[in-house]
Amino acid sequence: MTEAVRVAYTIEQCWHEVPGGTAVAGIGMARALAARGDVELVGVAAYHRSPPAPGWEPGIDVRHVPLPRVALYESWLRLRRPRVERAAGRVDVVHATTIAVPPRSAPLVVTMHDVAWRAGGDFVTRRGRGFFERGLAVARRDADLVLCPSRATADDCARAGFDPARLRVVPLGVDAPRATAGDVERVRARYGLTRPYVLFAGTIEPRKNLARLVEAFRTLDDGVDLALVGPRGWNEDLDALVRPARARVKALGFVPHADLGPLYAGAAVFCMPSLLEGFGFPVLEAMAQGTPVVTSRGTSTEEVAGDAAVLVDPRDPGSIARGLAAVLGDDALARKLSDAGPARAAEYTWERTAAGVASCYREVAA
Repeated sequence: MTEAVRVAYTIEQCWHEVPGGTAVAGIGMARALAARGDVELVGVAAYHRSPPAPGWEPGIDVRHVPLPRVALYESWLRLRRPRVERAAGRVDVVHATTIAVPPRSAPLVVTMHDVAWRAGGDFVTRRGRGFFERGLAVARRDADLVLCPSRATADDCARAGFDPARLRVVPLGVDAPRATAGDVERVRARYGLTRPYVLFAGTIEPRKNLARLVEAFRTLDDGVDLALVGPRGWNEDLDALVRPARARVKALGFVPHADLGPLYAGAAVFCMPSLLEGFGFPVLEAMAQGTPVVTSRGTSTEEVAGDAAVLVDPRDPGSIARGLAAVLGDDALARKLSDAGPARAAEYTWERTAAGVASCYREVAA
């Protein structure tokens, strides 16, 4: 058996105040890679006084650089130090699992989840845009390979100036055990979801396209509610967004991870009309629960959903409304999507992701 590739694996996103998709991706990849015999992962993160929030533990050994997050990120991107070896010791590969890219002290692999900040003026804050642009420039210059979770993201990276020969499409996985009827009943009671509901899940930010979703929802039958799951983000006034349909909108905010599966499973339909996604975890998470999905045409969620969802034009509220009405008003279509969803989600495993990532490690370490 060949010697395992020793990899410094950045995993700081587990300590974010509200861990998001990059944390889900980092943890899922880490745990699947650690289960293999050909990779030895050493996590690298900033200095923290406490462990990550429950449920967001990386599942691997993590070594800490003696700098807080902001200082570490700025030092990595502006000064190109400290090297990850200061915490991890000798490594064969450095893997930056987000756009906070450490120095290239060994062959460097970078995961680019998306380049969404380049697509819209209000998609991120001004500070966020500056940080992302610095990370993009460093990754474009220093990365030996760039991992993209979808073909759509790889195409966006090529348009952003990455050498296509260095891009590798490695889809992510989903781990969403089927919720029981008891779990669904408990969660619906907890959040006051007494009527059929359309579910949205994601950070409240402009590219999630909530304004058009609410506009579309207002045209639906009065017997259906809209449940919004996710933390408040940036550049979006949630109260103003939901005001036109306030009586029928349940803004649930950030919910414990254990409640997400039952919330998906209890929904009449899940709708993700995002303007741009790098991958789209919620689409697969809803499909895994057998919930019919309506999502955007022309971004990675179409790629992920395949033919197991209703696709709509995210910039046209009428198209979103017609997609929702089609599922809500056609039991045969809803059953077809409910049957197709779990099979589609089952194609996206973390084991497959880990195999693709490990192949990239071997490619650059050779």
